Amino acid sequence: MEIKKIFVAGAGLMGGGIAQICAQAGYHVTMRDISDEILEKSLKAIRWSVGKFVEKGKVEGSVQDIMGRLKVTTDLADATDADFVFEAIIENLEAKRSLFSELDKICLEHTILATNTSAIPVTEIAEATQRVPKVAGTHFFSPVPLMRAVEIVKGFGTSQETVDTADNLCQSIGKETIRVNIDVAGIVLNRLNFPSTIEAIRLVESGVTTVEDIDKGMRLGFGRPMGPFETADMAGLDIGFNAMTAVYNETREEKFHPPMLLQRKVKLGQLGRKTGIGWYRYDENGKKLGPA
Repeated sequence: MEIKKIFVAGAGLMGGGIAQICAQAGYHVTMRDISDEILEKSLKAIRWSVGKFVEKGKVEGSVQDIMGRLKVTTDLADATDADFVFEAIIENLEAKRSLFSELDKICLEHTILATNTSAIPVTEIAEATQRVPKVAGTHFFSPVPLMRAVEIVKGFGTSQETVDTADNLCQSIGKETIRVNIDVAGIVLNRLNFPSTIEAIRLVESGVTTVEDIDKGMRLGFGRPMGPFETADMAGLDIGFNAMTAVYNETREEKFHPPMLLQRKVKLGQLGRKTGIGWYRYDENGKKLGPA
């Protein structure tokens, strides 16, 4: 199946990143969110990021050319002529099911709907549509323009053609794909990553060490570009909390249960860079100031 037009539902950190790399790869992209303010903020971030890639010679074309392939909208009906839809909204099952149900009615019969969920089973989202064989998971990692991995998830009703199309599309935008053949909450990489992040929070809770030293240790000892707390602040603590909760609710395994300290931070609205405080404090430009 040939993909010409891509629709991205969600203009946050993940949606904006997906829209950017698709436009950089030459696709015509429409990105949608609920307000012009959100879209303008996302476009500003995308334009800056594209500029850096162009400046370093890592993408072909000018900033103007790339941004010219990306348009924004608040109208979900603009997905009507898309060949492929990437969903990148909040990590909430009911919100995703509602969106997929609407997209199912709007989109053409051949359109593939892909969810960027990091923890919710694709099958549960697909059930909200009348096109279960054409729903797959495409789990990108943050920041999308820099992280190479994408998990391609086959729901219980997803057709092999849909999986292959999603895989080929993600490779065409510069990603390395990981096939996930059985649809489980948390997919593969988060099933590996969540227990270590949860243990890191518990070590801080119990006073064994600090947020800063765990991040430093993970960078120096394991070669990670960012520690678990830095990563959580960038993605949003609410995103991680919701994802951990989804995996715990399905497995009931204690290793996936969100620690109390994380629960309290989410309730207080300390969600990371986007709120100015999470595990660290940030200025209005998102620059780290120090520990929270």
